[in-house]
Amino acid sequence: MIHIHNKTLQDLEFSTVLQQISELCITALGHEQTLKIEPFKSKEAVLNSLTLTNEFLASFYNDNRIPNHGFETIAKELKLLNIENTYLEAHSLKKIVAISLTSNEIIRFLKKFEEYYPKLNEFASNIEVTKVLIDQIDLIIDRFGDVKDTASPLLSELRQEINKIKGKINQSFTTALNSYHQLDYLDDIRESVVDNKRVLAVKAMYRRKVKGAIMGGSKTGSIVYIEPETTLQHTRELNNLEYEEHEEVIRVLKSLTNFIRPFLPLLKQYQEFLTEMDVISAKAKYAKSLNAVLPEINTNRKLFLRDAYHPLLYLSNLKKKAKTYPQSIELNQENRIIVISGPNAGGKSITLKTVGLLQLMLQSGMLIPVHERSSVYLFDRIITDIGDNQSIENHLSTYSYRLKQMNYFLKKCNKNTLFLIDEFGTGSDPELGGALAETFLEEFYHREAFGIITTHYSNLKILANELPYMQNANMMFDEKTLEPIYKLALGQAGSSFTFEVAQKNGIPYGLINRAKKKIEKGKVRFDRTIAKLQKERSKLEKTEQSLKVNERKKQSEAEKLEEINAKIQKKLESYQELYDSNQRLIYLGQKIDDLSEKYFNNKQKRDLMNELFKIVQIENSKRKKVSVKQKKAEKAKEKQVKQEVEKSVEVIRKKKKAAKKKEALKPPTPKPTLKVGDRVRLEDGRAVGSIDSIEKNKAIVNYGMFTTKVSLEQLELVEAIK
Repeated sequence: MIHIHNKTLQDLEFSTVLQQISELCITALGHEQTLKIEPFKSKEAVLNSLTLTNEFLASFYNDNRIPNHGFETIAKELKLLNIENTYLEAHSLKKIVAISLTSNEIIRFLKKFEEYYPKLNEFASNIEVTKVLIDQIDLIIDRFGDVKDTASPLLSELRQEINKIKGKINQSFTTALNSYHQLDYLDDIRESVVDNKRVLAVKAMYRRKVKGAIMGGSKTGSIVYIEPETTLQHTRELNNLEYEEHEEVIRVLKSLTNFIRPFLPLLKQYQEFLTEMDVISAKAKYAKSLNAVLPEINTNRKLFLRDAYHPLLYLSNLKKKAKTYPQSIELNQENRIIVISGPNAGGKSITLKTVGLLQLMLQSGMLIPVHERSSVYLFDRIITDIGDNQSIENHLSTYSYRLKQMNYFLKKCNKNTLFLIDEFGTGSDPELGGALAETFLEEFYHREAFGIITTHYSNLKILANELPYMQNANMMFDEKTLEPIYKLALGQAGSSFTFEVAQKNGIPYGLINRAKKKIEKGKVRFDRTIAKLQKERSKLEKTEQSLKVNERKKQSEAEKLEEINAKIQKKLESYQELYDSNQRLIYLGQKIDDLSEKYFNNKQKRDLMNELFKIVQIENSKRKKVSVKQKKAEKAKEKQVKQEVEKSVEVIRKKKKAAKKKEALKPPTPKPTLKVGDRVRLEDGRAVGSIDSIEKNKAIVNYGMFTTKVSLEQLELVEAIK
């Protein structure tokens, strides 16, 4: 049985979350019910609610969107159906049709897409789908919300009579109007309407000459409104018929209401079902706005929240376009209690509230903004002591109130409890309060409860370091600027940075020094050591992050190189196969050429055929029998390789052409003047010689073994004589 105290809901601002969810409801009843949400009493109910919300959230991202569940409340109609001899008005009947249609549509939809929404379908499957109500009401009420003429034979007859009488009234009134208009008894407006009746606008001076009932007059008194005597008789008859019609309409509505009365439990079910669907939908919309997920629910008492966001802070920062820092925290059998320390305004309380609020939300059937790899446990009790608890009404000090709270904690705390305490032990003498807080914490520890506390007390930090299943943690600060990083670091206590923060805020150094001398040296050294360790940890974290980035870069580069290497290897293998194939064909071609030459010389056909046959047999002995498919595949592969080679060759040719064009576009470099003794070579040659003599644009070049006469234009300078 799960029980969570109202104070826990207040401490963790659960009502604000409910307010935000209720604003996403589309019905008044859904809004009202959302504000009443409380954590479920059983684990089965929690899991069921979480699955329903998760399935509804999934509908936002697939093609099978759940139909609209909006409806008008029928609470008044349900009350009337409970009272005998009452009847429902036409607009109330239309509401019943609407709620029935909406319920039926959603229930049928969930049945059709049971594979996508198994739990929602199960939730809706016990509600009856019927068209009896809809059909019966549609027989009586038209689409405009009026009772149909065909609702009963008497009503049809009465309305026909009413129409006839209205026709007679109009006819007699038109006759009177024309008659008195010709006599010039009527005003320019001629007629008007009073009490929903047509009347003549008679000039005041002629009112005695017009027979009929006076219905009123104008403000100035110049016009008198008279209903002609000829229409009065018909009007009385119309009134009687309209009264009878009204009576018949009520009789029909009573009869229809009596037909609906047995369906009262079903209509209640419809309203409850659609209200619950509205609440589930609002929870799913809220989850979408937070990027929330359904984490793993474990049974082995483990709480692992990875990249957890405080929902209220996340949405508030989203509006301001400010960054929200996620926290990762873990509690398990070997690490049951975490003691968070560090300076104020570093995010200790937010971390505490994040864990508590997310646990509350989860146990109320809401998805939470954490990483999908997170894992949570459902606690039987969540107890908290957060914020300033001074009670003015009860004349209790903060410390007295906290002692009352601790007494409550001691009564309720067990191995299935999660406790969250902010500024543990404060409110009394630091030495005595710290000692008492240490004793309480030891008691919670021995009861195997799970918990997180925040504190400035050194003795609690030391206790967390000594006990095996308790751990220190600190909210990290930038060691240079003393600005909070809003990141929780597990495994090490945090310094309060008391003197450092005081110095940063402009407190004179002399005063800080005097304060340091007034307290125990050991405590200052202990706090200084913690601060130093925290700084070292911050540096190590930065180094670790830098190394991780470099490692990822190297890994990425290695993967790219491996991929390129594999591609090159594959190409080389393909080119090798093509080369071997071409070499074999060249060899065969040479053999055929030799045979052709031999036949050309001796004209021996028999020898030629024998030799050819031998060649064919040798080649066939190397071949393996392959299917037509394999042949096609091999040919296709060979064709692909050839195409690749041709492409490569084409690319190389294009590059060469481009290089030549570039070379051609370059302005010609002036040729150096050649002299006797210069070392030169021919433009297309490799051999280098020296010029012995020059005569008429021709030079005699000595290559050592021989000499030759060459035009100077064909020579290139290799090395000028010094």
